[in-house]
Amino acid sequence: MFATFKADIKAVFERDPAARSLLEVLLCYPGLHAIFWHRIAHFFYTRRLFLVARIISQLTRFFTGIEIHPGAVIGKGFFIDHGMGVVVGETAEIGDNVTLYQGVTLGGTGKEKGKRHPTIGNNVMISAGAKVLGSFSVGENAKIGAGAVVLREVPPNSTVVGVPGRVVIQDGRRVQGVDLDHDNLPDPVEKMLRCMQRRIDSLEEKITEIEKAQSGRSADAS
Repeated sequence: MFATFKADIKAVFERDPAARSLLEVLLCYPGLHAIFWHRIAHFFYTRRLFLVARIISQLTRFFTGIEIHPGAVIGKGFFIDHGMGVVVGETAEIGDNVTLYQGVTLGGTGKEKGKRHPTIGNNVMISAGAKVLGSFSVGENAKIGAGAVVLREVPPNSTVVGVPGRVVIQDGRRVQGVDLDHDNLPDPVEKMLRCMQRRIDSLEEKITEIEKAQSGRSADAS
């Protein structure tokens, strides 16, 4: 557990340029506090001390604003930036070097028993406000854009945006390590609007040409 927590601290310095000192990170990062106490709660949960585990997770939620069910399995190098409103469900599985931003939900879609929350692969980045709902997998090195609602499996090395979430980039470039460049995600809605605007401009030009031709014939007839 000590080695895993050390990797979590290292992840803060790697992914947050605002982190200045070890003392600041230990005292002032609720995401780090949440994952530290989650690992303790998970220890009790795996030993079937469910009430103790839930008490720890609820106290952590009260102090950090981050709710992680003690049953969730989380790998090393996990980083929650800001963190307020993050929710991770009971059967969620999270790989190594995963980054979540504020308002992310890894949730279920119903009252079914068993596996009902997503499995997140290594090196995945999930942007602010995104919702990943269901018992499917998000492949390694995937990026999920802010506000996306993902309801189906995400292939590795892909980028997902929109509501509902859809893949807009896949295998365009192999992600090395952790990619936090989430301000340059493509916008398929903007792309469609631009195509429509070009089509409208083209039609307006044709209408103008037709009107000029008709005006010329009218002038010749008179």
